[in-house]
Amino acid sequence: MLFNPGYKENGKLKEVPESKLTSAEQAWYVYIIRASDDSLYTGITTDVRRRFNEHLSPEKGARYFRGRQPLEVVYCETHPDRGSAQRREAEIKKLTRTSKLDLIEQGNVETWRGLG
Repeated sequence: MLFNPGYKENGKLKEVPESKLTSAEQAWYVYIIRASDDSLYTGITTDVRRRFNEHLSPEKGARYFRGRQPLEVVYCETHPDRGSAQRREAEIKKLTRTSKLDLIEQGNVETWRGLG
């Protein structure tokens, strides 16, 4: 099973079995990065490790990281497609900082370290 507290099926949170992803499909990830000013950045990607490294460079990184540095990935969820990842990203971005910190505390960042 891929760790995913954010994927919803019939309105209920559900894990996505790896068997549901065909070789032609790629899993999408919603991630949260803690920045040098202790702020939290949320984004989506198909490769968390690659995207984090891109955020370290001014050419490929998000504008958000101009003036601050990405420090670490503190949260990651897996989604079966881009659409569900984008919807979940939007949900997370609407959360208060306290709610995001609660989500991070409940999550398991170890999952992404074996990916990519």
